[in-house]
Formats: sequence, C-alpha cells, structure tokens
Amino acid sequence: MNSGFMYILECSDGTFYTGSTNDLERRMGEHQSGSGANYTMRRLSVELVYYEEYDRIDTAFYRVKQVQGWSRKKKTALINGEHHLLPSLAKKVFRKKCKCGFDTILPNN
Repeated sequence: MNSGFMYILECSDGTFYTGSTNDLERRMGEHQSGSGANYTMRRLSVELVYYEEYDRIDTAFYRVKQVQGWSRKKKTALINGEHHLLPSLAKKVFRKKCKCGFDTILPNN
C-alpha cells in the first residue's frame, strides 16, 4: 500500500476539516481550487494547520475517523503540539445499568 497523510485544514469560517490522502500537495491544491471536498469548497480559503504521515493510507484514514470525533478544543491542542492536554480533553463516557439489565452509555457533554 501507499503511504498516507492525515491532515487538518482551517477554513475561512474558522472551522476545521480533517481528511486523508496519499498525496498531500495534490490534495491541498484541490482544496484551495474548490475541487476538494464539498465542505471546504463552501469555506474557501483553507490553510493546512496540521498533518501526520503514515506508512499506509488505511492507517491515515483510521486516524481521520478518530480525530473527526474529537472536540474543537482537543483538535486545537493536537495542532498546537500540546499532547499532554489530550487525555484531559477526551469525552468522558459513563455506564449506567438500566432496569432492563443492559448497560446504557451516557455521554458527559
């Protein structure tokens, strides 16, 4: 398999877009020309603020799915290299036993 990248763009409206590719330079050109993703096309201009390189594109894609679920604060800590903050910014999940006998997962938002 080809190498891959997980990347984060900051869009003109201040939102983040997280994606993966096997050619970061080409993909950035697509995003900046408006032929990338629909999300970034409506929020031009975009700036590359973070990326990670992987040996395999599927690993980069898996990482995208992980980071997409993160809060803005957690993504910002990653972008700023504040890795020590990541565990404390993780969403906490509580399990509660319901009357039916099954565990219910309650997010702490």
